[in-house]
Amino acid sequence: MSLFKQLLIAICLFMVVAFAGSFVVSLESSRAQYVNQLRSHAQDAATSLALSLTSNIDDPAMVELMVASIFDSGYYASIRVVDLASGDAIVERSATPDNQGVPQWFINAIGLEPAGGEAIVSRGWQQTARVEVVSHPMFALAKLWQSALGSLGWLLVCGVVSAILGAMLLRRQLKPLDYMVAQSQAIGRREFLVLPELPRTPELRRVVQAMNQMVEKLKALFQESTERSEKLRIESYQDSLTGLSNRRYFDMQLNAHVSHLEDGRAGYLMMLRVNDLAGLNQRLGGKRTDALLVAVAEQLVRHCEKYPETRNLISRSRGGEFAVLAPGMVHDEAVQLVQNLDAALQSLEATGASDVSPVAHMGLAPYSPGDASMTLLGLADQALSQAESGGEQSWYCIERGAIGDLGEDQHEWHRTLDRALAHGRFQLFFQPVVASGDGSTVMHYKVLSRLVDADGVTIPAGRFLPWLERFGWSSRLDLLMLREVLAHLGTHNERLALNLSAATLNDPSALNEVFNALRQHPKLGPRLTFEIGEEQVPEQSVLEKLTRRLQEAGYSLALQRFGGRFSMIGNLAHLGLAYLKIDGSYIRTIDQESHKRLFIEAVQRAAHSIDLPLIAERVETEGEHRVILEMGIEGVQGRLFGDPAPWK
Repeated sequence: MSLFKQLLIAICLFMVVAFAGSFVVSLESSRAQYVNQLRSHAQDAATSLALSLTSNIDDPAMVELMVASIFDSGYYASIRVVDLASGDAIVERSATPDNQGVPQWFINAIGLEPAGGEAIVSRGWQQTARVEVVSHPMFALAKLWQSALGSLGWLLVCGVVSAILGAMLLRRQLKPLDYMVAQSQAIGRREFLVLPELPRTPELRRVVQAMNQMVEKLKALFQESTERSEKLRIESYQDSLTGLSNRRYFDMQLNAHVSHLEDGRAGYLMMLRVNDLAGLNQRLGGKRTDALLVAVAEQLVRHCEKYPETRNLISRSRGGEFAVLAPGMVHDEAVQLVQNLDAALQSLEATGASDVSPVAHMGLAPYSPGDASMTLLGLADQALSQAESGGEQSWYCIERGAIGDLGEDQHEWHRTLDRALAHGRFQLFFQPVVASGDGSTVMHYKVLSRLVDADGVTIPAGRFLPWLERFGWSSRLDLLMLREVLAHLGTHNERLALNLSAATLNDPSALNEVFNALRQHPKLGPRLTFEIGEEQVPEQSVLEKLTRRLQEAGYSLALQRFGGRFSMIGNLAHLGLAYLKIDGSYIRTIDQESHKRLFIEAVQRAAHSIDLPLIAERVETEGEHRVILEMGIEGVQGRLFGDPAPWK
């Protein structure tokens, strides 16, 4: 029972006890007074009647008349006139008065007995008769009953008023306790709330101050951990001059995107090299050369912004060399990108940023999922050498025939995907996410999509997703997958995780369709988690609204491929995310590269401080699993624990 109810009940019990005690004391006092009054009343009546009968004792008719007149004028149980000589009653009147609405239980409880009085009738000096008068206590009982009802009514009025005022006062005084409960619950949701207005009650004031200090301390520890982890990430994976990722980070992403066969996307690798960097240093000086490198980096970022998957994959590998990995990019888009960059770099030359013409050369090399990263780097370097020795053109693209046909027939893809979306020709594949402790307890299954072509062959998502994005059909696939997943959840009791694309997140009508479907299945909420990629995270207000709507519908949200934007974890702390999935590029060969382990340990500390579970993606070796287990990461996902497959 809550403290509020206990105090309210205590107030009511106190009122009842106070009333009962007051009533008993008042009743005993009134009872004694009424007994005296009844005795006096009977004695007065007997004395008065005896005096009146002195001159008329020998007249029976007059005696009876006088007795009747007195008996009818008061509350008497009986009046008797007894002849002293014979002992017989000369006149006797008796009656039982009406109880006047007084309940019998009250009469029995009070126990007020009748009181009597006597007087002698004389004839001269001779005593002739005795008058006996007994007063009935009913009038006293009626008065006591009315007094009890009045006291009870007053108690009820006081009780109701006291209960209302007490409830208001208690609610106001105990409000800080409710807020402290909200503070504790908020900490569980990774929020840090502080009560700005301290209560006036000294005891509660000290408790609230202590709670606020604890929350501030937790917030400071989390912020410190976040800043330390972000600093470590910058030192390990960011180029200090341009702000782009460094060669170490680029190699991680190259291995993760190119060698991943299941869901990897075909694309292009672009290498850019600033011409004669050593000569520029001598002729322009270090500051102007650094400014040129920064300007080149800015142009790369600006022209790659319209390719979401490329934005975080721009690196300065060393000196004047830059690399751009563009998963999902087709030949025409790659050529358009280098042409735009070439024009932008020529504008740098025209403004006097460099006296070398051209400023830089670029080489393009296509790749397919499963290619060796060293082979791809060799092809890109070969393309760059061709550009440097090719004459006037400052870029060169290796033809796709050098590594095989990538299947870039836009019209064929448009026709195939449109039919597949219209007829639901996508198959659900499931990859287990297991607890890292035993490697067998399934936490949930990640839902993946496979396109089924006309021959019944399943095509990995990495091949058709870029085309869906180009055609603007990602939302159609999300809605199709959601309907199939909701239907599939009805056939078992396992938990699933489904990805939402950036197109769906940015389309209000598509989001409304998603929530309409979810509201039709409220009981499935605890078993379905939606995941969005770190690179797809919208701005904070949109993300908070999305999380709130999902929680209202009973579902939860999580982030996958997390790690490149670690600084955002501070903004994620109060969203109540289900978990974070660490990008597989940080997990690959973590048992051999100490810098990855240091960074993931920092991530683990920050996540642990806000009770946010971590899951490692793309765990493929026992060495990687061993390190993850040592660091205390809760879950793992990867080929080591199961490839994506249809539901069994």
